[in-house]
Amino acid sequence: MAEAVVEERQLLKTLRWYDGFVICLANPGFLLGSLGFSVVDLGGWGSAMVWGITAAIVFPVTIIYSELASMFPDKSGGVSVYANEAWRKYTTLVGPVATFGYWIGWSVVLSFLGLFTGYIIQAAWFPHEPYGTYAFGGAKLDNGYFSTGSVHIGLQHLIAIGLIIAVWAFNVFGTRIAVSYNYIAGGLLMFPLFCFTVLPFLNGDFHSANLQYTVSAPGHAWGGAQIVLVWIWIIIWSTAPEAAATFAPEYKDTVPDTRKALISSAAFILLINTVVPISLTGGVGAKTVGLYDYVGALKHLVGSGATNFFVVVMAMSFLMSMNTATADGSRALFGISRDGLTIKELGRLNRFNVPGNAMSLDMGINILFVLFVGNLFGILVASNIGYVLANMFAISAFVLLRKDRPNWPRPIRLPNIWVPIAGFLAGAFALFSVVGIGWFQEAGGGAVYGGTKNKIIGFSVLAISLLLFLFRRIVQDGERPHWREVTPTMPDEEPSAVVEAPGVPAT
Repeated sequence: MAEAVVEERQLLKTLRWYDGFVICLANPGFLLGSLGFSVVDLGGWGSAMVWGITAAIVFPVTIIYSELASMFPDKSGGVSVYANEAWRKYTTLVGPVATFGYWIGWSVVLSFLGLFTGYIIQAAWFPHEPYGTYAFGGAKLDNGYFSTGSVHIGLQHLIAIGLIIAVWAFNVFGTRIAVSYNYIAGGLLMFPLFCFTVLPFLNGDFHSANLQYTVSAPGHAWGGAQIVLVWIWIIIWSTAPEAAATFAPEYKDTVPDTRKALISSAAFILLINTVVPISLTGGVGAKTVGLYDYVGALKHLVGSGATNFFVVVMAMSFLMSMNTATADGSRALFGISRDGLTIKELGRLNRFNVPGNAMSLDMGINILFVLFVGNLFGILVASNIGYVLANMFAISAFVLLRKDRPNWPRPIRLPNIWVPIAGFLAGAFALFSVVGIGWFQEAGGGAVYGGTKNKIIGFSVLAISLLLFLFRRIVQDGERPHWREVTPTMPDEEPSAVVEAPGVPAT
């Protein structure tokens, strides 16, 4: 079996492009996890418009990532690797910021969807057990079994913790186990997707009267353009199939498998994100979707007799989304540690040839989120501060690498017209960040957007990434920090000596 060598252990090349596609079947779960809030803010038609626009924006970004992935086929980490490779010539600080920004965007998915799944399971089968703190808006439903001081722990929280541990176990024992589960869950996911996309039209439940358009309602600035930009910023994380590129070193035929996985996933996400908001909201009503009453939606669409089966399938699909989140985020930390930009411990593979330390970090942090953070959707939105910036740096990496490494082998080379397209998209992501972070406040969105506390958490993650970078360079590597690096122009060249900032002596 061919292998991509990574120091003392190896990332095994066991995947094909359709494995990458199955990994990205997590995205419908991300859609269902955020859809309700967007319908409340935008109405059914407005929500469908924004989800469709966002998926359409992400599609060319995915094509850009296919060239970048082909340039570094042996590097794990995806978006964060591209950002670091292009920007380290100018500053070494982009790499750790992009990595931890990208990682936290995926990591928070574990606690958010874990609690979401726990809530659905409890609503379907254990409605009389304590709910505790409602994780999506921060409101207290009841006192739960016990309190941690900031969160009342109910059954949904205990289920979430169990699912987070289960996802860790799926992944820490090897990639093949996690991907095999995704095949099972992905196949079963087609049943509720059919119910949410096609069935409302077939059985007559779809009514256009259920769909509203509230984007330009009073109080929305710029004729509604502001709230559209905010929601694009919020849901970029749930529409991007870039996770398929993170696994590039593990595909058997790296270049064609990476390209096929990315493009097929982007096309599927574009279809689902455009149709589901229209069909589901039109079929069961904005109130049901806004309250995340998917159990009630299923009873309405398929009848109470089949609801239990569909609850199981939905729970498995959300677990699949969590599965992808921990696999993708852990490889981002692993890849950047291998490049010397965060602590060495995150760059180690366990005896099953996966980044076990990074996965365990994911598990621990998300259990703490479940226990001590009441408004997890606010944290999820806060994580977009780093996630969207990471993608902005990665998209701009396409432009910088074309300029700085014109002769670097590109097995997938896009036409030159893609350079200004990438520049435009990088600027668009910067605009989304400015508008989104500016709107991220207590007023208006309230429980949804989270406010100052969650914004501080989002920026703190980026600050911690820089502290860990300095710890790696000063303590673990025994060198003075350097802020720029001379990069090779061809893969077989060794990078030359670091370039120190003015006034800092060379080491």
